[in-house]
Amino acid sequence: MCGITGVYAFTENGRVALNRLQGAVASLRHRGPDAGGVYLHGRVGLGNRRLSIIAPGEQANQPLTSDDGRYTVVFNGEIFNYKQLRAELASKGYTLSTASDTEVLLRLYERERQECLKKLKGFFAVAIYDKAEDSLFVARDRFGEKPLLYYKDANAFLFGSEMVALLELGVPQELDYASLYQYLQLTYTPAPATMLKHVKKLLPGQALYIRGGRVQESVWYRLSFDGEKAAQNPMPFKLQQEKLRQLLQQAVADRMVADVPVGAFLSGGLDSSIVVALAASQASSLKTFSVGFPEQPRFDETAYARLVAEKYKTEHTELLLSNQDLYQHLHDMLNSLSEPLADSSALAVYALSKRASQDVKVVLSGDGADELFAGYNKHRAEYRASQGGFAVGAVTKLQPLWEVLPKSRSSFTANKVRQLQRFAAGARLSPEDRYWLWASWLQEEQALALLKPEHRTAAQNRLYHARKSRLLNCISRNHYDMNNVLCADWHMVLANDMLAKVDLMGMAHGVEVRSPYLDNRLVKFAFSLPVASKIDEHAQKRILRETFKHLLPEELWKRGKQGFEVPLLSFLRSEGRSRVNECLSDAFIIEQGIFEVQQTRLIRQALELGKGLTTQTSAWSLLVFQHWWKHSSLK
Repeated sequence: MCGITGVYAFTENGRVALNRLQGAVASLRHRGPDAGGVYLHGRVGLGNRRLSIIAPGEQANQPLTSDDGRYTVVFNGEIFNYKQLRAELASKGYTLSTASDTEVLLRLYERERQECLKKLKGFFAVAIYDKAEDSLFVARDRFGEKPLLYYKDANAFLFGSEMVALLELGVPQELDYASLYQYLQLTYTPAPATMLKHVKKLLPGQALYIRGGRVQESVWYRLSFDGEKAAQNPMPFKLQQEKLRQLLQQAVADRMVADVPVGAFLSGGLDSSIVVALAASQASSLKTFSVGFPEQPRFDETAYARLVAEKYKTEHTELLLSNQDLYQHLHDMLNSLSEPLADSSALAVYALSKRASQDVKVVLSGDGADELFAGYNKHRAEYRASQGGFAVGAVTKLQPLWEVLPKSRSSFTANKVRQLQRFAAGARLSPEDRYWLWASWLQEEQALALLKPEHRTAAQNRLYHARKSRLLNCISRNHYDMNNVLCADWHMVLANDMLAKVDLMGMAHGVEVRSPYLDNRLVKFAFSLPVASKIDEHAQKRILRETFKHLLPEELWKRGKQGFEVPLLSFLRSEGRSRVNECLSDAFIIEQGIFEVQQTRLIRQALELGKGLTTQTSAWSLLVFQHWWKHSSLK
């Protein structure tokens, strides 16, 4: 695991960025505190900060150059099957000088070029310079576990693991209003867009080949998903369970590969608990880490996590956070964001990663299971909406009532009203419009109203609609069922919110987060399963629950889904209130010239009164954006 950055200059003016490369590398030190280095040759510069996990000796430091001097690589990630691939290379007569997975990748590329990526089990962002061709190859893993951003103009191609590296290299700092518009709705900016107009994210499974002044795009991996074929899958449920058991056990075993201690995040939910149960059988002593909020019992799952930790005798740590604790982490957490990401649970992941970093460099997580096996509340809602019936009709007809009743995520009753209101609004819509509504925190007209009138045309332009259409591609296919929703979530929510969050928060403290549910063999299998294997009238994540319930305490596998959240409203109305008032003050909003001051004033007032369903999310999204805007010195 590392941070990488680099420059490929097309002109003399482009070479100016080479002088800034050391600064770009330094900006990524948090991603790789163990070592750093720079490679320079002619028009090309590559930089790396290393977190040493496999072959931690100096020989494996990066940039790493082949023995003949032709190829040089910078690599962020892990290849779990590197020992098998190393043996394959040895059988072909290759001699490797280090024990690292980075050199294995370099030699594979030398032999097979882009095709070598298909052999890799793991996650990565990689850049390889070929001195003989004077070419640069850049690629990202299958599902977007490791980030890579890039910028191209007539003078240079620049790339980096985080936006901060590109800012150090001197990219133009022009705000993309279409991205801001999507961010205000979703709380993140879906790839390939970023919050800066000319900076892009490399898509998962995508590669770039740069030579001379040309940049060629290619796709080396696409998610294998055929909804109609999955619906007709004839495999009996018991055989599906056996296959899932084998795949997940192997995925966990693969992700235990490291030359440093491996721990696990344990939320108390089904997904991470299964991972811990399987990992504990493969480790003599497994360290587990949970976070809780004793002042807000509704958001605290530590009791369930403790049951799993006790069952498997892990070395368990509970991090108990108050609103004051959250506030103490706030500034540093916001500084660690590559671009605005307003998933409020990032604050808890940041704090938990900081604590875990005292004991381990690697942690396992349960990310991806909800998107594979229909674990979110919106999946239950989609299932019921598609089934129809009297109850659906009754809830829909009562929409005027749900609109006027108090709604909040902070109490059971108010949260249930919130869910009924969103269900009633979505059940009337087409699948595409329903998906977008239930994926969003603000509706389009609400997000647009937050922007000053002169920016609204730039926000809701043809580019915005093209991006939205691409994100809904899974929903728009001829065959439609729950698997289409899961496909869309996999590409949009998981890749751009969940994985970005755990990467940034973990790497802020030099902690690598690995999820067995993102194993490509497991993912391919999960998307081949019919909807009935994942959700029915009685259960969500049915196959996961039924296959592994014997490993878990009964209290855990019988409970319903509880999202991993922080007590956001309570925090924003107490310790976080001063930051909201500062970022949304009338004077600053007017001087900044982006947002409509009447709207931000209403958000401040509603937050003080504890009113408005969308108030806390809007306030948090704006706070995160404003901090990033100031921290990045945008104008």
